[in-house]
Amino acid sequence: MLDAVIFDFDGIIVDSEPLHYKAFQEVLVPLGLGYSWQQYLDEYLGFDDRDAFRESFRAGGRHLSGEELHRLMAEKAEAFIRIVSAGVAPYSGVVELIRSISGTLPLALCSGALRSDIDPVLEQLSLTGAFDVIVTANEVAASKPDPESYLMALKRLQERFPGAVKAASTLAVEDTPAGIASATGAGLKVLGVTNSYPEERLTGAVKVVDSLAGVDLESLRLLI
Repeated sequence: MLDAVIFDFDGIIVDSEPLHYKAFQEVLVPLGLGYSWQQYLDEYLGFDDRDAFRESFRAGGRHLSGEELHRLMAEKAEAFIRIVSAGVAPYSGVVELIRSISGTLPLALCSGALRSDIDPVLEQLSLTGAFDVIVTANEVAASKPDPESYLMALKRLQERFPGAVKAASTLAVEDTPAGIASATGAGLKVLGVTNSYPEERLTGAVKVVDSLAGVDLESLRLLI
């Protein structure tokens, strides 16, 4: 039986990675720490903002204080909101799938993005209130592939739906190796989607699909 579903955000609901990349570069290029889109895909995809800034400073041989990190994250968040305000498009099928699950099964969002990045997009897609639980980078000490965020999402679902949610019967929907490692590390099963990586990179998922278009609740139940 499928007890609950937990969605990743970036790369699953919207293709926001190019928007994050642009926001990062607005902050980093003036500091002489910019990098290419390919470097972002190869080295930064899956990091939350905190670890992405830490890695960019480490790669540049620069020290990053806690105070400066906080300031840079705030600047990047402002840049991202400004960029998103121009509009975003969801991946095919995902909004319909989320709406079909919402109110039927316990449903969570588990993301390495900041809550301030997520809320405007959910509002644009009319998904505000669709999720019973939302866990973001603001709330965890370690980003994916660490399982902390998925463990927190699972715990909150279990608290909200006592006795109804078991880890082994919960399905995560992920697009990155780091996300799959995080979810499986929390004891969850994973549906991989090749929005960001080819199928051969999404090892650990119980099934990999090219798109969520045509995926429905019954097909998710069959994966457990």
